[in-house]
Amino acid sequence: MDQPVSNELKQSRMTEFIKLLPLTLELAGLPKGEPGRPFTADQIEGRAMSVRTAYRIARNLIKEIGETGS
Repeated sequence: MDQPVSNELKQSRMTEFIKLLPLTLELAGLPKGEPGRPFTADQIEGRAMSVRTAYRIARNLIKEIGETGS
């Protein structure tokens, strides 16, 4: 059975996400929305999937740089 995640680990993960957010959003390459025209639920889900994928790539890139230096 999975053990509950500690508050310290949750905080660490959130801090990592926030630090990688600029790189993540750049990698995702999502255009800004038009003022006064909200996204549909499907568009939001698609954008969230793009951000998730970009976050995984950003995280792996940082790990690789930390391990190999390039």
